[in-house]
Amino acid sequence: MKRPTLLIIAIIVMAAHLAAKPKDEARPRVAIETTMGTITVELYNETPLHRDNFIKLVEQHFYDSLLFHRVIDGFMIQAGDPLSKHAKPGERLGEGSLSYDIEAEIDYPDISHKRGALCAAREGDDVNPEFRSSPCQFYIAWGRYRHLDGKYTVYGEVVEGLDVVERIIKVATDKNDRPLDDVRIVRASLLMKNEEREAL
Repeated sequence: MKRPTLLIIAIIVMAAHLAAKPKDEARPRVAIETTMGTITVELYNETPLHRDNFIKLVEQHFYDSLLFHRVIDGFMIQAGDPLSKHAKPGERLGEGSLSYDIEAEIDYPDISHKRGALCAAREGDDVNPEFRSSPCQFYIAWGRYRHLDGKYTVYGEVVEGLDVVERIIKVATDKNDRPLDDVRIVRASLLMKNEEREAL
């Protein structure tokens, strides 16, 4: 009688360990150096598709020299449009993307919008009923937005540099919400590589 009981306990403990593993693993961090300061984000292991895609683009230096092309005071700052790298002053941006999208990884209510949340931009509900994410455009939220929860994938958060986000969110913008003076990502760098995470 003891052996089956011990086996059941062992299985329960193992299942609990595996279920907790994504949150317990060290989260990768990315430093986004901008012309207004550095923002460090931590990526959630609970959203592995978005985490790995973001890391891939960072390691390819995709984000280097791109603009924060959409800034709305009190709401969010948005970047990642590849067309913004060589954009002319006043040019409307936001339509640039890559040749794929990412399946939604919405984990609401466990993960929701909050100040500093790193979120995937996406096309509108009318053409994107599955809420699939842009592969490259992201926004950093400035508050809790219940109307966005459950509709956009939140895949990380700012752990350092909220003051930089605040400075960016306060810049003057044009009618398309583009900053009048460009706010550029100088470079984005992975601070903890996969092999270093695995060694912890």
